[in-house]
Amino acid sequence: MSRFKIIRRDLPYKEIIVKSFTFIAIVSLIVYFLPRDGKFNYHFSINKPWKYGQLMATFDFPIYKDDAVVEKEQDSILAHFQPYYTLNNDVEKESIAKLRASYNTSLHEVLPSTDYIRYIEQTLREIYKSGVVSVDDLNRLYRDSTKFIVVVDDKEGNPRITDGIFTSKEAYEYILSSNTTYKKEILRQCSLNEYINPNLTYDEARSEMAKADLIDNYPYAIGLVQSGQKIVDRGEIIDAQTFRILESLRKESVKRSESNIQKSLILTGQTGFIGVFVLCLMLYLQLFRKEYFNHIRGLSLLFTLIVFYCLITALMVGNNFFNVYIVPYAMLPVIIRIFIDSRTAFLAHTVTILICSVVLRFPYEFIILQIPAGLVAIFSLRELSQRSQLFRTAFLVLLTYTVVYLSYELIIENDLSKLNTGMYKCFAVNGILLLFTYPLLFLLEKTFGFTSNVTLVELSDINHPLLRRMSETAPGTFQHSMQVANLAAEAAVHVGAKSQLVRTGALYHDIGKMENPAFFTENQLGGVNPHKKLSYEESAQIVIDHVRNGLKLADKNNLPQAIKDFISTHHGRGKTKYFYISWKNEHAGEEPDDELFTYPGPNPFSKETAILMMADSVEAASRSLSEYTEESISRLVDRIIDVQVAEGYFKGCPVTFRDIATIKEVFKNKLMTSYHTRISYPELKTPVSRRKRGGALSGHIGSTS
Repeated sequence: MSRFKIIRRDLPYKEIIVKSFTFIAIVSLIVYFLPRDGKFNYHFSINKPWKYGQLMATFDFPIYKDDAVVEKEQDSILAHFQPYYTLNNDVEKESIAKLRASYNTSLHEVLPSTDYIRYIEQTLREIYKSGVVSVDDLNRLYRDSTKFIVVVDDKEGNPRITDGIFTSKEAYEYILSSNTTYKKEILRQCSLNEYINPNLTYDEARSEMAKADLIDNYPYAIGLVQSGQKIVDRGEIIDAQTFRILESLRKESVKRSESNIQKSLILTGQTGFIGVFVLCLMLYLQLFRKEYFNHIRGLSLLFTLIVFYCLITALMVGNNFFNVYIVPYAMLPVIIRIFIDSRTAFLAHTVTILICSVVLRFPYEFIILQIPAGLVAIFSLRELSQRSQLFRTAFLVLLTYTVVYLSYELIIENDLSKLNTGMYKCFAVNGILLLFTYPLLFLLEKTFGFTSNVTLVELSDINHPLLRRMSETAPGTFQHSMQVANLAAEAAVHVGAKSQLVRTGALYHDIGKMENPAFFTENQLGGVNPHKKLSYEESAQIVIDHVRNGLKLADKNNLPQAIKDFISTHHGRGKTKYFYISWKNEHAGEEPDDELFTYPGPNPFSKETAILMMADSVEAASRSLSEYTEESISRLVDRIIDVQVAEGYFKGCPVTFRDIATIKEVFKNKLMTSYHTRISYPELKTPVSRRKRGGALSGHIGSTS
């Protein structure tokens, strides 16, 4: 007993850890992508009207020059910039010393006279005086179109023209050709490259410092806007001057938010704001939808959609990319409504909109537009089974945006010329993007393992290969499945269950019978019963196998899990009572192996699977009635369902006694309608028989005529 208590005590802690980790992960992910670069989220263009309300300066800021002007003026300043090069006098000394040493050892044997060595030494001194640079440094000079450089010799800088500066190759050619008296063939034998090395080196530190001094003294601003000064009003055309002021305000807003303290405060505020709303959503799930915490796919879909829309909004606002009103936020509640439920869809939509609003300049306007649009989307699309429904929803959402925004503009503006027509174009794009919900559903189904009504409608088509095969190989089972589908769907409508799901599940619940159709009564022709040659255990196993075979066929044909649930639960953990009771009758006093006569299950776990179990049993039993009267049908329905309730098949289902009573009444009415007694039509009598019966009538007619 103590061990059991310890286990029970540990379970809440594990649940708390999982939920806490989920909360921290969601909040951290959203906060990470939110912009923290100030509150300047306006979209504007030159020569276009200002589409927001009146904008006033809340602090003093300079009016910066246009970037193109700044670049042009800075290029003009830098055109006179002189980069710094360091002169290394030791290079010349080492080269001359090396030349003399070579002459004393071996070079004198190559040269015909001492005049050659004097010429080489003199020319080398001229070259080093002009300066020798590397190829990279010379390319830098050409690239920057530099005409002058500053040569630093012993901490003293002197300007020097760049035209006379050599590279190693140019110096080599200069020695060969500067004096025609000396033969090139002889000079080439002197290995002149060994005595030519760069003595001017680019001084990056001094050059960059000098360049920075020039740029630092450059005036970026051409004016000043004072706090409280009006910048622009709604509807005004943004000219070049206003555009520069707005750009200046944007730069200053970003600059003011770059301090670490400012960023820390913004980060703390964002974390608290988002944490509150995510916590509210998780509390709702804990209190009213607790099963979702155990339904990993549903929870993953819910939070993936919320995080996705928050990130899209943050990235668009942070990068000033398009207008957020083109984002189809109404798609989020539509998807959650289709896969989960309406209340969760509305709360998730509200939480998402409130979180997204924190990064916008006008959150109030955003909220009053998105909340009604989400509500209309939920109300207009309770079940998506046709493409036309989505077109209707998109139109209603577009109409809601238009009406709400127009009404809001009429309230805050008293001039029709200032109405923001650009917003209505965004609404139109929003409506078009909302239509992409239809193809997106397929992707979400495959990713998260859900099944939409669109898929269910497609599967319920009797031309589906699996259903068509069943109608050919097991026609009796096919007719039984059709009748069960009608019964179950009607009952689902009356108790608030998913009728399309029940209908589709009913069509496929007995597909396993196609493997051995002759062993099931509805498919037997001419009174031939193959069970007569088998023992009760063997017969029971063949009948039970239709559940296992059905699941194998479902896997082979890629049926969704929702349909497999109906296949596995429509008999639950019940027994093949005919063979079970027959065995006990023949083996009085003995107990059979119950597992040989028991279906693998599990028992129904949802309202829909419970309805199918009832409908399947009632429809099958109704075929054995000797007469179809209101009393016999009512007694049959009550008996079968009451036994199922008594045996505990529905203990794990959210089915109430009121639901069961309603289901019984629906079944009774449907069966009485299906098996009602038709009137017998009279046969046409022969003339002789008419005369025998109609003498008096003929006389009566004759007298009246």
